[in-house]
Amino acid sequence: MHLPTPEALPDTPEQRKADKRRWLRAFNLSLGFVLLLFAVFTAQGLFDVAAWTVQPWSVEGLLGILTAPLLHGSFEHVAANASALLMLGTLAGGLYPKATIRALPLLWLGSGLGAWLLGDPGTRHLGASGLTHGLMFLVFVLGLLRRDRASIAAAMLAFMFYGGMLLTILPREPGVSWQAHLGGAVAGVFAAWLLRRTDPLAPRKRYSWEDEEEGTIAPLSDELEPPRPDDVPVLWHRPSTTRGVVRRLSDKS
Repeated sequence: MHLPTPEALPDTPEQRKADKRRWLRAFNLSLGFVLLLFAVFTAQGLFDVAAWTVQPWSVEGLLGILTAPLLHGSFEHVAANASALLMLGTLAGGLYPKATIRALPLLWLGSGLGAWLLGDPGTRHLGASGLTHGLMFLVFVLGLLRRDRASIAAAMLAFMFYGGMLLTILPREPGVSWQAHLGGAVAGVFAAWLLRRTDPLAPRKRYSWEDEEEGTIAPLSDELEPPRPDDVPVLWHRPSTTRGVVRRLSDKS
């Protein structure tokens, strides 16, 4: 929950250093996972990739739920997922470090289960795109649920760059595992709802007009603050109209 305070929000050098370390750690972890994907891709010629993919409704294919996100079908495939993972992973991990680390297993399993349950028998699914969809939906839904400035800004950034993922959870292009996308997206929404209070909200600045509404007198301050919502000028007013009156007809013999 928000902790309203009349004091200015803390912006000390120590706080800036802590924020920088948190964002740098999220970037380094995301970059490390991206480098792992490229390393696995270069080694795919040394083993049978098909045995490690998700095979819907196959007992052998259950292993792919754990391994398929590490595999990719082409360099373009891994490059596209790498860029999304680098940005969305940094955004999620930098802003929601506790929620993200707990959500990742749900996103990973949700992506694989979506492909295993919804995919056509005989097909094979691989790639980390389900994980990218899970991260995008996690960041976007957390912004809707938490509604503080940082969360809303992160949700807008995620939607601006990857809002098209709202469409790729449905069948559109042959050869693209929309089932894994949908599984990751559902897991992201569920994880956002489940972990929405895991990371504490920053204290919210309390303005003087809020104290006046509660009957308390706020100390005078030279700091600029937004006006009371009722004092914001309205550019257009709905014209007043005379409403009709419904009258009951008297019974006549």
